[in-house]
Amino acid sequence: MPAPFKIDAHVHVFTTDMPLIDGPRHVPTYDFTHEKLIATLDANGIDRAVIAAASPWGDYNDYMLAALRAQPKRLRATAIFRRPIERFELEAMGRAGFVGIRLPFIGLPQLPDITTFEYRALFRRLADLDWHVHPHVEGDDLPKILPTLEASGVKIVVDHLGRPEPKAGINSPGFKRLLQSIDGSRTWVKLSAGYRLGPQSKDYARELLRVAGPDRLVWGSDCPFVGHEGEFNYQATIDWLTDAIPDRPARDKIFGETARALYFDGE
Repeated sequence: MPAPFKIDAHVHVFTTDMPLIDGPRHVPTYDFTHEKLIATLDANGIDRAVIAAASPWGDYNDYMLAALRAQPKRLRATAIFRRPIERFELEAMGRAGFVGIRLPFIGLPQLPDITTFEYRALFRRLADLDWHVHPHVEGDDLPKILPTLEASGVKIVVDHLGRPEPKAGINSPGFKRLLQSIDGSRTWVKLSAGYRLGPQSKDYARELLRVAGPDRLVWGSDCPFVGHEGEFNYQATIDWLTDAIPDRPARDKIFGETARALYFDGE
């Protein structure tokens, strides 16, 4: 049986000379260039990848742009914006390979108010361009932001299995609200970074599959595992999904076909 088409829907690239925001939550002390990313993908039989913008570098999206230009067929990316952005700017970024924005809200003293005109106008522009919003929040905060995102009509992609509150797990309010969003809106979930969520992460993945089916789930490694570099390796992320989703047809879809439709227009 041929190997399934594989897309890693959650990776990062960076260099140590990239400008940092004031007071970043973490600062890698090494480079993970787009060349290293491609070498990692090739070594593990991965066809394509989606770069997730990361909070330490704010809206310095320039290096991701360089990566997209270097690998236009294999890479897509999300961006971070810290100012209002016009449609013509989004259109130019879309031609370069950007497909969504990330909302870097995790670790903030309080969530920004996304019901303001500025946010609503942004979400409308993103919806009109068929981009997605990638909220980076704790699971317990999902019920606070999902209603506004759903009402905007924009596609929503939630990472790291929704980050359920560990004690309540699949019964946590945030996880339950995420399942509701998948059922009734344009919402997808990344089965990514299970290593950050403990042994119950596979239970989260199975419950998401039960409710959402493979057409709303994508896989991501979270490479290069910032903060956990010595504890985890790339093959382990592949093995994690293989164990979490034993059904081969569903797993193959999650490994690649759903992401191909979501990020690469099915190409």
